[in-house]
Amino acid sequence: MATSDAVPVSAAAVLGKIGLPMPVRELAAQRWDAIVVGAGHNGLTCAAYLARANKRVLVLEARQRIGGACTMEELWGGVKMSPCAYLVGLLHPLVVDELKMREHGFAWTPATNGLFVPFDDGSSVQLWEDEAHCEEEIRRFAPRDVAGWRAMQDVMTRLRDALRPAGERDLWIGDPPTRELLEARIGGDVALRGLLFEWSMVEFVERYLEDERLQLAYLGQGIIGTNASPFDAGTAFIHFHHSSGRLDGYTGVWGYVQGGMGTVSFLLCDIAREQGAVVAAGVPVGAILPGEGVQLDDGTLLHAPVVVSNADPRVTLRLVGERADDAWRAQVESVLIVGCTVKLNMLLRELPNFMARPGTNEPHHAGQINTPLSKEAWRECFAAAQRGELPQQLWTELYFQTVHDPDVAPTGLHTMSVFAQYVPYTFAEGDWSTERENVKQVGIASIGRYVSNFPEAIVDVEVLGPPDIEREVGLTGGHIFQGECLPPYMWDRRLAYRTPMPGVYLCGAATHPGGSVIAINGRNAAMAALREMSTG
Repeated sequence: MATSDAVPVSAAAVLGKIGLPMPVRELAAQRWDAIVVGAGHNGLTCAAYLARANKRVLVLEARQRIGGACTMEELWGGVKMSPCAYLVGLLHPLVVDELKMREHGFAWTPATNGLFVPFDDGSSVQLWEDEAHCEEEIRRFAPRDVAGWRAMQDVMTRLRDALRPAGERDLWIGDPPTRELLEARIGGDVALRGLLFEWSMVEFVERYLEDERLQLAYLGQGIIGTNASPFDAGTAFIHFHHSSGRLDGYTGVWGYVQGGMGTVSFLLCDIAREQGAVVAAGVPVGAILPGEGVQLDDGTLLHAPVVVSNADPRVTLRLVGERADDAWRAQVESVLIVGCTVKLNMLLRELPNFMARPGTNEPHHAGQINTPLSKEAWRECFAAAQRGELPQQLWTELYFQTVHDPDVAPTGLHTMSVFAQYVPYTFAEGDWSTERENVKQVGIASIGRYVSNFPEAIVDVEVLGPPDIEREVGLTGGHIFQGECLPPYMWDRRLAYRTPMPGVYLCGAATHPGGSVIAINGRNAAMAALREMSTG
């Protein structure tokens, strides 16, 4: 339902700095059906669906730039990077289709070259997304593991098909499934039960693979964004969660968004505004008033019977304050929400030259790259971070947007997104201001041990530790998924879209189906709110 005849400039054109559509006093003078707190991708998705249902919707973003963790900034002259989110893969096809995201310019390049991993002995493996091509690589690299690798792929496929079949039976759509429903879907399949609920990532790879290098190649996939060791129960599920995408018919494949990851949020903003939602940036909310609306930091009241929070649950709890339901407060406070990841955004003169497969324009640069840890190092590095110490080595995952999208940087330069673990949120000695340079150097060295042109190829580096992510993006603890995504915290154990407070909903990664750039959380929350709005 339109509130203005003015056509706003596209969010991408201003890198998400959309400003105020009208003075705050004019926003406050209107009566809204729903106010969405936070213009991350889930909040914008929720707003788009609510507005599409002819509700008067206002989105309020505290920062000057929309998008939350999935945004875009000009980090250096002419260099556009998403400071946090870097690849798309779990974005839900239902949202893409219903909101006509392709017609609005959404396009992506699947990273079908897969995962490249170099090893300390000078060998390497490229785990292609194409199964035939990958099997050929496994046969060359670890011939005794071909059958085990097939079995490992098969159990992943069977679980994906059981829980996330294409179409309306996908358990990510709608209310979260109960344990009983999950059990019914997997039947008596012991392997599916292990992968879904029980196995550590180490147990998973050791069950199917013999070659330790091949085991190590996969271990990092079980701890992404997770404050846990790959030896911890349930980490195999983390690998499954991140391998369960079905975007454009690709299963379990990640890829690069044309224009950069922030484009996802920017397009969702444009779509929400086309549907009639009003999106305002630079407007911090100071309090959520259940059943009434919100109060801004400056004391201004904006009225709406429904408030949907895209903020993380701890921030939402703070905004609700003493009005919070006691049981809900206890649930929110029980959520583990301490981040352990560091993001290194790098500008390079040339792509890294891996000694195991020399060259700076090779097939592996078009996929994703991991620098591995030994099993002993996994234990030691996790333990060190838990003690508040910087480990001697980091597991890193590397991505190169410029390989697929050279327009995001000046000619001759490349961007490299480095996602790495583990780092402490709080150092036992010093803090992030004193340890930032050390973190940077350990990150560079963790990659440099496998390449011949570091640090010479590096132009500049931005370091974002958990407190930086907390400060810059607003995610408590710097936890990129608004809380742990291990099995004890998933499905109907995530926070419900509908809170016990009158008219207050959640739509962020703290809800089902969890974290990453998915957007179905926002849709599910909108559907829950619309059900109540239609009966209220």
